[in-house]
Amino acid sequence: MTRRQFLQGTALAATGLAAGCSYFGKTDQRSFKISLAEWSYHKALFGKKMTHMDFPVVARRTHDIDGIELVNQFFKDQVGDQGYMKEFLNRSQGEGVRNVLIMCDGEGALGDPDPAKRRQAVQNHHKWADAAKFLGCHSIRVNAETHDTGSFEEQQKRAADGLAALSDYCAGLRLNCIVENHGHLSSNGKWLAGVMRLVDKKNCGTLPDFGNFNIRPGEVYDRYLGVQEMMPFAKAVSAKSYDFDTNGLCVETDYRKMMKIVLDAGYRGWVGIEYEGGRYPEKDGIDATRDLLIRLRIEGV
Repeated sequence: MTRRQFLQGTALAATGLAAGCSYFGKTDQRSFKISLAEWSYHKALFGKKMTHMDFPVVARRTHDIDGIELVNQFFKDQVGDQGYMKEFLNRSQGEGVRNVLIMCDGEGALGDPDPAKRRQAVQNHHKWADAAKFLGCHSIRVNAETHDTGSFEEQQKRAADGLAALSDYCAGLRLNCIVENHGHLSSNGKWLAGVMRLVDKKNCGTLPDFGNFNIRPGEVYDRYLGVQEMMPFAKAVSAKSYDFDTNGLCVETDYRKMMKIVLDAGYRGWVGIEYEGGRYPEKDGIDATRDLLIRLRIEGV
C-alpha cells in the first residue's frame, strides 16, 4: 500500500468531514473527547526535529486537536524553571489547547520491595504533580512498578501502598493519580483492578491503554478483557495504534469493539491518541488514529 492509498483510506480523508473545522476535541455528554499524547511524536522529539514547546502548536495547527497529554521525559530539565513552565502554559492557552495530564516515567518504583525506596519514589513524583497543577492538568499518569518480586498479592499490596501515598499528595492539589497498564503485572487487568480496590481512593484510577498487554516474553494478556477490567476505575484512556489497513481501520486492535467497551462503562472523558507505529510518518499515523476515532464517534459505536 502506498502512502497516497493510506491517506485516501482514512475515514475523514474520504468524507471530507475535517475540512477547515475545529471539531476533533469537541463532544457532548453522550460521547468522548480526543486528545493527543506527546509520545506520538517521540521520534521527532528525540531527533530534535521538534521541541516540547512546539507541541501545543503542532496539536492545534497540524491536527486540530485541543487536548494534549504531556510526557515528563521531554521537559524533565525544565520542570523547575518557572519561566519555562509559564511560557508553555501561555503557549497552550494561546492555542486554545487543554493540558490534560502528564505521563511520568523514570522516577522510581512505587511498589518497590524496599520501603525506603518506595517512599523516595513517591517523593520523586511530587514535582510532577506540582507541574500538573500549574499547567491545569487533571491527572498525573504513573507506573505501578514492583520489580516482579514477591507473590501476586504481595506485589499488589506494595503497589497500593505507594499509590495511596502519592494519591494523598495529589488530593491536596485536587489532582488524580492514575496508572497505565505498562508492562509486567500492571498489564494484567485483574491485578491492576485489584490494586485499585486496595487503594480505594476517589482520585486514584487507571489509564487503560489499548496496546500495552505484554506481561513478559511469551505472556500476553487479552487486551479487550484487560480494558474491560480497568474501565470501572478509568480517568483517562489511551488509544494506542501501530498500523492501518486501506479502509483506515487499526490492524492490531478492533477499535469499534474497544470503544464499545469504553463507552459501555459510562466513560465520556479524554481518549488520547498514541501512535507508535513505524510504517508511516508520525503525522500520518496520528491523523489516521484521529480519523478512526472521529468515525466511531459520529457513528455512535
